[in-house]
Amino acid sequence: MSGLTFRQIHKRYGDSLPYTIRDVNLDIQDGEFIVFVGPSGCGKSTLLRMVAGLETITSGELKIGERVVNDLPAAQRGVAMVFQSYALYPHMTVAENMSFGLRTMGQDAAACERKVKEAARILHLEPLLDRLPKALSGGQRQRVAIGRAIVREPQVFLFDEPLSNLDAALRVQTRLEIAKLHRDIGTASMIYVTHDQVEAMTLASRIVLLRAGADVQSYGSVAQFGAPLELFHRPRSLFVAGFIGSPKMNFLPATLVSAGDHEAEVVITQKTFTARVRAQGEASGTQVTLGMRPEHMEIVAAGTPGTLDASVRHVERLGDANYVYVDAKGCDGLLTVRLDPARLAVVGDFVGLALPAEHAHLFRTSGEALAFERSGELPV
Repeated sequence: MSGLTFRQIHKRYGDSLPYTIRDVNLDIQDGEFIVFVGPSGCGKSTLLRMVAGLETITSGELKIGERVVNDLPAAQRGVAMVFQSYALYPHMTVAENMSFGLRTMGQDAAACERKVKEAARILHLEPLLDRLPKALSGGQRQRVAIGRAIVREPQVFLFDEPLSNLDAALRVQTRLEIAKLHRDIGTASMIYVTHDQVEAMTLASRIVLLRAGADVQSYGSVAQFGAPLELFHRPRSLFVAGFIGSPKMNFLPATLVSAGDHEAEVVITQKTFTARVRAQGEASGTQVTLGMRPEHMEIVAAGTPGTLDASVRHVERLGDANYVYVDAKGCDGLLTVRLDPARLAVVGDFVGLALPAEHAHLFRTSGEALAFERSGELPV
């Protein structure tokens, strides 16, 4: 059994200090790939190190399989950790680096060789087993560090930002190799810490999005726990909506004028827009925030009825898309609109912004999301 159970996990470094981690409750199933993501200082690595046994738990219960591991030393937890730094011994070959932990635990030479060869096969390291680390690229060194974890045959793999030292091309290649590793070793659970949303969205079975700062003390550390597309399409709060997605969701201040079971109407700069959310019971005149992702907003001709007046301030052409930054009346800061690469926008142009009702999210002043109306399959 390689599942994990977190029950009311708390961490702080002194009785008079605020919580670094507060009230974490998670159930991770056997073989899941879980990604911890969140802003700097939210405790991603601290939570990972608590699983590894490198940080003590202030209160709460942590189980790996059926065992409570709060007081177990790291070596007895059945976990293997891959750090941001490769931490390879420079005087040892790839094979020696990968087998070092096994040899220190007293495993015989034949078993070490068998496990190293199997890990090398999975990670495509067979031609490199006799090389020293100085003869390897950054991506190859990181694969050796992963191989060192594989040979231990742990119940749980822990990855602490393992790709952050790699260049963009190697990040993509190594990310694909980690995804393949998860498929090949499907019985072990994996927990992966990153600040990179692409890694989180593409690798995770489920994402744990963590809060930082004062919100941790008020609401607990976990902002939302779910499948990547659930967090993207069904954010439960303004924080989740603003963190998941790149570029981030646009936010527009609005006033609620009518609320029903299937849709709500809001006013933005004296123009009425519809959001397909469940808002029954919300009071007319309530201040809300309308959220919409850049790919769902539409640029149309200026003065088109039912659109928001805006002017184009900047355009980024990325080849596969154009990102248009517009200044909309009544909104603080620029809004971002993603356009098809064939469509052009000119800086200085006056345009209309259409806000499709089926893609609009509404958030209370407390930050809580009103329920998105569409049910069943997630939007595509």
